[in-house]
Amino acid sequence: MRVVMFGYQTWGHRTLRALLESRHEVVLVVTHPSSDHVYEKIWDDSVAELAEKHGVPVLLRNRPDDRELLDRLAEAAPDIIVANNWRTWLPPEIFDLPPHGTLNVHDSLLPSYAGFSPLIWALINGEREVGVTAHRMDAELDAGDIVLQRAVPVGPADTATDLFHRTVDLIEPIVTEALDRIESGTAEWTQQDRSKASFFHKRSLVDSRIDWNWPAEDLERLVRAQCDPYPNAFTYHRGERLRIVSAGLSEANYGGTPGRIFIREGDGIVIVAGERARAGRSRGLLVKRVRTEDGTEHAATDYFRTMGGYLTATGPGVS
Repeated sequence: MRVVMFGYQTWGHRTLRALLESRHEVVLVVTHPSSDHVYEKIWDDSVAELAEKHGVPVLLRNRPDDRELLDRLAEAAPDIIVANNWRTWLPPEIFDLPPHGTLNVHDSLLPSYAGFSPLIWALINGEREVGVTAHRMDAELDAGDIVLQRAVPVGPADTATDLFHRTVDLIEPIVTEALDRIESGTAEWTQQDRSKASFFHKRSLVDSRIDWNWPAEDLERLVRAQCDPYPNAFTYHRGERLRIVSAGLSEANYGGTPGRIFIREGDGIVIVAGERARAGRSRGLLVKRVRTEDGTEHAATDYFRTMGGYLTATGPGVS
């Protein structure tokens, strides 16, 4: 089949690579210009460079709403459009243009976690599995009929980086199998159950800020979800922003005011956490490594040389 691809960053790069290695013909690639957004600089393999290396025409667009793009799409005469990590809405005159419409590849188990940063949100929320879904694009966000879906488990120590690598490896087999089914006429489309749908917004720096009223179990997952190379979960200590690089859960329960720098336990420092902490029925967050604003990383047991004082959710520089 003749394929036009809309995609961006490493997800789009993997999709394009799968298409180029398949028996299908990629006739045009549309991608975004590079961005300075903190989350868009992490997995930033260039779709444009890969396309140009293989002699495929490339269009750079922030939004797909100009006449030149529509004309180029019509001239390309694709049998199908494949989209992965395209960051803005595609209008019907684009996603309905080819005979087979548009196949969107999304990094969640739809209908859950439509929208942005699904792996991070899923890890924070304690989901037991994540995955990738190939579905037909329609006018609603990540809501079209599903043709193929694959899941991978989330382990108790997994980070967002672990889940990224595990799910990005699903792209090539999913794209190839989905296109083969569509071309052969054997694709079976399953309508999404909209009563089970959930939608999440694009993450920004403020979403990594620690609220010490959260239970320690939730905060430990937040730290794993914001591991390197993502912007780390952070708090404030004596007015300065402090990034939490790694953490676990305390063995004992600790009572008191959330955010209190309390006691050394094992290889970390216990920070009181959770609304139930006031009654002494809450495990603490066992902070193990921290990073200061100048980029220096410290063992928490070295950084917090004396106990007492508080970590807070407020400070300069983030609103």
